[in-house]
Amino acid sequence: MTIGDAVFAWLGAGALLAAVLPRVVAGRPLSLPLVFLVGGMGVYLLPLPLPEIDPVDDRLMAEHITEICVIIALMGAGLALNRPVGRRRWATTWRLLGVTMPLTVVFTALTAWWLLDWPPAAALLLAAVLAPTDPVLASEVRVGEPTEDEHDEDEVRFALTSEAGLNDGLAFPLAYAAVALAAAAGGGWSADWIGGWALEDVAVKCAIGLLSGWLVGRLLGWLFFRPRSAVLRLSEHREGFVALGATFLAYGVTETLQGYGFLAVFVTACSIRSAERAHGFHNVLHDFVEQVERLFTAVLLFLLGAFIALGGLAALTWQGAVTGLVLLCVIRPLSGWAGLLGTRMRRSERWVTAAYGIRGIGSLYYLAYALGQHTFPVPARELWAVVTFTVLISVVLHGVTAGPVVSRLDRLRGTAPAHPEN
Repeated sequence: MTIGDAVFAWLGAGALLAAVLPRVVAGRPLSLPLVFLVGGMGVYLLPLPLPEIDPVDDRLMAEHITEICVIIALMGAGLALNRPVGRRRWATTWRLLGVTMPLTVVFTALTAWWLLDWPPAAALLLAAVLAPTDPVLASEVRVGEPTEDEHDEDEVRFALTSEAGLNDGLAFPLAYAAVALAAAAGGGWSADWIGGWALEDVAVKCAIGLLSGWLVGRLLGWLFFRPRSAVLRLSEHREGFVALGATFLAYGVTETLQGYGFLAVFVTACSIRSAERAHGFHNVLHDFVEQVERLFTAVLLFLLGAFIALGGLAALTWQGAVTGLVLLCVIRPLSGWAGLLGTRMRRSERWVTAAYGIRGIGSLYYLAYALGQHTFPVPARELWAVVTFTVLISVVLHGVTAGPVVSRLDRLRGTAPAHPEN
């Protein structure tokens, strides 16, 4: 058997498992990402003719594969949300973005600076990379399929899904801040970069991302539902693959305009949803995107497991491991709790929302991207080791506990799970 034959065989087996496993593990202390992560580790520990997996050497490939997975997940998240965007309707989301995310970044950077003795640029990079929430890696804590009722979402699932949809894009300015600091000061500190960064990387690029996403979403919403001719009205044909067209169009146009494509994709999805909120075509689009997302996630987690089995954590120090654990078990839960103070959420809902800031594919993308922009005063393999370990622990910890915890939360509220088969 050649390496190519083995790859085809494992891809086929993985695709079939990705279709079966979500229903097998639903509600159990297990998750599809955890199965594929462990599977990748197990397979690569066997004496089989398989290709080497090394995102450090193959940085560009790692960047693009994770990039595709993230934008597809963002489209799926936006299409799934029933609740119209609004100041009060999305109050928990704004709190998680405006309070929890900055607190998480600040305390993660301080932890890396103090415990790992990393220079400010590297500490800020680690904090930025680990900032995004990624509920795709625990389906129990995200909303289910689109429905006609804007109230058909519990606050925990809505908060985590909407937070992930937006902070996956808002982590970009933080990553650029780390790059700008590294370029300005190397292993030291300088404030000369802050003015240009705040204007260009925060204000201008965020504005372009929001505006571009809204315009593309409005255009596609009209094209899907409004043309008088049934030939042009895409919702009449129920072809789910047009969701990929919408994803790539929004992302490509926005990146060409030098805006944040991640932000634009999520805004595009929300705009399409608002164009005709009760139409069944949203389910067609969402189901197709979810299937593609599930397949990409399975492949990437398998590859991450392979990287770990091949020595991806060799550069991990005990300080790096403690930093990841502190982020997941202390910083994010306390920052989340602080951000949600004053909301109408019950205490149990507040703790679950605060604790399930899952780290995953977005973190891998941001690390690969940032390392391609500038050299940082910390070895790349050490950065990859800390981020990989944090994602590994998040997949295990959150994957094992999410099903039972959210099921208990549903019972306490007296409601059924929003998507029991996801």
